[in-house]
Amino acid sequence: MSIDGALLQRWAPRTLSILRVAAAFLFMPNGTLKLFHYPVPPHPITHIPPLMVVAGVLECFGGLLLLLGLFTRPVAFILSGEMATAYFKAHAPRGFWPVLNNGDLAAVYCFVFLYLAVAGGGPWSLDRLWQQKWRSTPPIQGR
Repeated sequence: MSIDGALLQRWAPRTLSILRVAAAFLFMPNGTLKLFHYPVPPHPITHIPPLMVVAGVLECFGGLLLLLGLFTRPVAFILSGEMATAYFKAHAPRGFWPVLNNGDLAAVYCFVFLYLAVAGGGPWSLDRLWQQKWRSTPPIQGR
């Protein structure tokens, strides 16, 4: 194996963790904005419809779980579905092209989260730490 191949093989899982953390860090403020009005929006929202509250909970707390890498696969799958729903409910009716209907970010999040649902959280995740703990725990001896 070449030096480049070894470097790629060593860093590919780590960049998966970096992608997970970066996507979650950028995604969470969408939920905190809806739920806690933080960061402070330029035009305050006086009334949030119930569906937006659900979206805020998923974005804030699902984003936090992704940031930590805890329950990465199921959470990422749910968030991917949320972003697909957001795209088709809020953006697609305004036109076909995502760049024109402002749905490009929802589409990108949808596919990044779908990838994380399949690939997992990577080596720098609580999921991986939990797996290692369970593998290293000796089985309980019967009486």
